[in-house]
Amino acid sequence: MQLTHFTDLGLRVLMYLSHKEREEPVTITEIATKFAISRNHLVKVVHFMAQKNWIITTRGKGGGMALARPAKTYRLGTTIRELEGESALIDCATPPCELRGNCQLKTILDQALSVFYAHLDTHTLEDALAGNTHEAIVMLHKLGFVDRAQISRGAQIKQ
Repeated sequence: MQLTHFTDLGLRVLMYLSHKEREEPVTITEIATKFAISRNHLVKVVHFMAQKNWIITTRGKGGGMALARPAKTYRLGTTIRELEGESALIDCATPPCELRGNCQLKTILDQALSVFYAHLDTHTLEDALAGNTHEAIVMLHKLGFVDRAQISRGAQIKQ
């Protein structure tokens, strides 16, 4: 199973917005630059998350976005399920499978997906930010440019 690019971007945005120690608002352009991702794709993700009331957005000069609630309240399973659109792992109807009605594979995969999401729901966005992840987010906020090698090495931030 592989998460969609949409879900990947959504999780990155939520993680980036979890950092609260800054005065200026976070913009779509900033996140697109920091993660070297398409601004156009990011606009769609941010719009979706704003509609879900996961983030608060403010338009215009001085505008930006922020998490709508604390990171500990975002359950990963629920969040990913919403971003993914709750699609099944396989579709026996398109094209029609000759084994449909006599095959247990779809049932097994549906059960596995349910267990996958249930496990993710035991974790929150805050859990995903533990340890080095939080430090990498802080570093991204403090860097004026993206230096992925420095971030991946977990280099210390100079104060």
